[in-house]
Amino acid sequence: MNTRIDLDIDQGIATVTLHNPTKLNAVNAAMWRGFSAAMARIAGDDSVRCVIVRGAGENAFAAGGDIEEFRNVRATVDDALHYHEDLVASALNAIRDCAVPTVAAIRGACVGGGLEIAGCCDIRIAGESARFGAPINRLGFSMYPGEMAGLLALVGPAVVLEILLEGRILDAREALQKGLLTRVVDDERVFEEAAVSAERIRAGAPLVARWHKQWVRRLTTGEPLSDEEKRRAFDFLATEDYREGLAAFSEKRAPAFRGR
Repeated sequence: MNTRIDLDIDQGIATVTLHNPTKLNAVNAAMWRGFSAAMARIAGDDSVRCVIVRGAGENAFAAGGDIEEFRNVRATVDDALHYHEDLVASALNAIRDCAVPTVAAIRGACVGGGLEIAGCCDIRIAGESARFGAPINRLGFSMYPGEMAGLLALVGPAVVLEILLEGRILDAREALQKGLLTRVVDDERVFEEAAVSAERIRAGAPLVARWHKQWVRRLTTGEPLSDEEKRRAFDFLATEDYREGLAAFSEKRAPAFRGR
């Protein structure tokens, strides 16, 4: 079976590609494991400053999970818990917990599990013809709560219920309007725009990018910051990158950040 997760790292930008060409990059159990493994490799590589997630080819990001294997991998409650908690959740959490920024480059179908993957990324760039949804009400099963939580945090209960109750497929413009996307571009520009976004991120101070992600997650808990946390917000004062940024500004040149 020609299914896999490809990982390429080039000049600080990692690209993770979902590859299942005969099924519009539908994600099977082996691919969920492969996704977790790819993200673990990225986490262990200090040279990576941004991650692009995409589907192989130009016709799909990922058309959900591989339905044909569900009779086997979700045959019992225990099987289903293993599949969703140990395989799917591990992959989605690895994206969500990734220390560096993540960019989803979306062409074609972004449905079900594909939508869950994209929803865990920090930035989502889609082509005009991309399509979004989770029409699983027609298949007789519900979205696992642990996976629903990510979409709920992204767009809120009204949009999640609309997607799940109607089972309707949204076009890119409506997905953008509902908050599922960061921006929409012409189909042929999706991967180029994702690369440009990643380059903007790569050019910035890498420690700052990590801190911004950490603080956004912390602030969305709703809990007030402790005095110690407020002090940690100024950890950048002791970094070489902070001194380099100020020097580059004064000298009217591009900064050369080293992540320390």
